[in-house]
This record gives sequence, C-alpha cells and structure tokens, in this order.
Amino acid sequence: MVAATEEGQRVRTAECAKVPFPMEVSLVMPCLNEAETLEFCIVEAQGALSEAGLDSEVVIADNSSTDGSQQIARDLGARVVDVADKGYGNALRGGIAGARVEFIVMADADGSYDFSHAPRILAKLRGGYDLVMGNRFLGGIEPGAMPWKHRYIGNPVLSGIGRLFFNCPAGEFHCGLRGFSKAAYDKMGLTTTGMEFASELVIKSPLNGLKIAETPTVLRPDGRSRPPHLNSWRDGWRHLRFMLIFCPRWLFVIPWPRKGVKVCRDKTGLE
Repeated sequence: MVAATEEGQRVRTAECAKVPFPMEVSLVMPCLNEAETLEFCIVEAQGALSEAGLDSEVVIADNSSTDGSQQIARDLGARVVDVADKGYGNALRGGIAGARVEFIVMADADGSYDFSHAPRILAKLRGGYDLVMGNRFLGGIEPGAMPWKHRYIGNPVLSGIGRLFFNCPAGEFHCGLRGFSKAAYDKMGLTTTGMEFASELVIKSPLNGLKIAETPTVLRPDGRSRPPHLNSWRDGWRHLRFMLIFCPRWLFVIPWPRKGVKVCRDKTGLE
C-alpha cells in the first residue's frame, strides 16, 4: 500500500512537471501596513517588469494589515495573498507558496529598493544561476538609507561570518532584493518564520549545491514616516544565532578559512 502511494506521488509529480508555467516570474513583497509606500512600489515594479517584456505578476503577501494595504494592491492589479501567521518569513513563504512560476523575485515594500533592477536579476537566473543576490555595497547606498551601525558593523560582520561558515560567495547576505528559481526554493525547504528567513535562504543555497551570483543594486531611504519593523539588535542576534545553530562545529573549533574558497567579484557582480 505504501509502495503504491509513493508510486502515485511520483506519477503526480511527473505530471506536474509537464504543466507549463502560466507566467515566468512573480515579484513577491511582504506587507504589514505599508499603505504609505505600497502604491509606489507596485507601480515601479509593474513598470520595470513590463518594460523588460516579462510575463509576470506582482504578489503582495499581506500579514494582516489594518491600513488598507490590501485594497491598494488589488486596485493596482496586484495579487494579494493573505498570510495570517505573523513574521517576515511567514509572509514570504505564504506569498511564494502559491506561485506557479519559474522564477521568484522578492523585495520589501518600503520604497527602499529600485525595482528597475529586477530584470538584471532575471537575466542571471535565465543564465543558469539558482540564487541571485542584490549587493547594495556594489551598487550604492544613498545618504540616510542605512544606519551607520548596519553599514559598518552589522552587515559586514554577519555577511563575513556567513561566508566563512558556509563557503558562500555572496558579498552581502542581507540585501532584501534577490531572486531565485522556484525549483531551487523547493529544494531548500526553508522553515524559519521571522527575519532570519533572509539568512536561511542564503545559507541553504551552497549547502544544497546551488549556483549563486550577485548583482549591484541601490538602496534608497525608507519611504515610510514610521519606524521600520526591523529591530537591529534583536534581529541581528537572531541571524547570528541561526548561523551558529546551523553550523555548530564553529563554536568548538578555531574557524580557519577553508581551502579552495575563491570569490570572484567585479562591478557587474559574481560570476
């Protein structure tokens, strides 16, 4: 009986693999009370995807907003996915779960990311990469866009630890603008519910033998009048704790760099 069930599952999986994707890319934004900036982000994203000739959609993964964000998105033609479980990771996982597309691009809905850079991510995904990271340190950080403690301490330190622990070639682990193939995402089996979802996505890519590239992007100042949902120390610790738990041997040995690690980076990104 078990064998028959497993065989049936294999048949269904094979049949699903033959079904063509209804579109090529979904651009997914997590959303929790982003009414101030959501319209700008959706319009910019739709314009960039349309100008590039991509068969695409914008998906708003809404985490129970109370400021009318859902209706703003629907009025602009975006698809809204309601995600009841709170958390950055939960919102993104919920938004991605229903996407029957070949590629996913994700970014925040706070106006800080330039969605005209999404097509350059898609170009690398089409070229065979599984995960493409934006790198704000290569593309430029506008004045007031990133606190000094993030720019000179938190981001470089956590990204450096991630590269050391997991042999990952990405220059920046925490850029919110990134893209990946749906097949790669399914292979990673991501489970985290909060901000550490961003680290889990990058960490599990090299662990699963996936090809990683990065491309320059620009960080703009947050367009909201309220403080961001991010809590620097709490979420920074959650990222670090996740990396230590996921790679516990580094707690008990001297973390010398591994042989064979080579990072090639130029102005156009990793190759």
